Amino acid sequence: MSSPASVIILFFALAVLAAMSPNTAPQAEAARAFFVFGDSLVDNGNNNYLVTTARADSPPYGIDYPTHRPTGRFSNGLNIADIISEQLGSESTLPYLSTELTGQKLLVGATFASAGIGILNDTGIQFANIIRISQQMEFFKQYQDRVSAMIGPVETKRLVNGALVLIVLGGNDFVNNYFFTPYSARRLQYSLPEFSSFLISEYSKILMRLYELGARRVLVPGTSPLGCVPAELATQSTDGECAEEPQQAAQIFNPQLIQMIKDLNQQLGSDVFVAANSMRMHSNFISNPQSFGFVTSKMACCGQGPYNGIGVCNPTSNLCPNRKLYAFWDPFHPTEKANRIIVQQMITGSSEYMHPMNLSTIMAMDSRN
Repeated sequence: MSSPASVIILFFALAVLAAMSPNTAPQAEAARAFFVFGDSLVDNGNNNYLVTTARADSPPYGIDYPTHRPTGRFSNGLNIADIISEQLGSESTLPYLSTELTGQKLLVGATFASAGIGILNDTGIQFANIIRISQQMEFFKQYQDRVSAMIGPVETKRLVNGALVLIVLGGNDFVNNYFFTPYSARRLQYSLPEFSSFLISEYSKILMRLYELGARRVLVPGTSPLGCVPAELATQSTDGECAEEPQQAAQIFNPQLIQMIKDLNQQLGSDVFVAANSMRMHSNFISNPQSFGFVTSKMACCGQGPYNGIGVCNPTSNLCPNRKLYAFWDPFHPTEKANRIIVQQMITGSSEYMHPMNLSTIMAMDSRN
């Protein structure tokens, strides 16, 4: 006859075996899912799978990534979405087009972002085959169907509702649309203030579409100081100061974006959308790079021409030996170090940077729910 102790041991062993069984259903509650939408600031490789010129899949991109190889990120290392994933205590999300995005990895989330896109469908047409924001939304629906087949619709809804979402749009609508040529169709159609108002109206529809698809906590950074990036200094500036028109565009657009987010939250009766004042975050290290440990915020680490701001970063470009001393990696994109400064402000920043709350407050609030 078995002793009571042996029965307890047997019961415990069976429980462990059951937990380890390969037939056990995947659990959605392991970690908070993270979904990423937008452009090259957060694309982590989707464009590698597309026939497009908007790609970052050749050296020296990725030189400071853990593998020291290009991944499709427009960075020397990690982008802001990767760094937010670190803060969530999670691995980076995979590109939605990656063949590796299957099984348990789906429960981490996904990145739908595609370099070159904007709020408007005619933004980035010069890049041809890119995943416009409407298609990113369709992929998000498709993603939910795939996850629902794994864990069921109820758990999928809970996973999506409980996720953090990041969406980064707007810069390309100015740089690669309105200002792309001196007489672009949009410039002929709208004054700069009118164009900004049009963008805000269209962006509002995109954010509400995300809400309809289940997003309940959405981080929405504005644009950087567009006139101060090395590409604009090289092509539009005569004295090394920020180019006037693109800078004016950012100064008009960003306050309107914050107001639109306040209005949407009031309409929904909940703080669904969280504005990040990227304009202010970038301006800090652009105006005073030395206080952040940079030697320059004007010259890109990788590029050619004045300020290394002409063309694209490629294997034949000038390359700085120490990326930590540069605020900009290429003519348009920050270095990993600058991205870390930006994300730190998203996490702990005051109302000057984040509205209605910062990311650490969000995580603390949501963990209690």
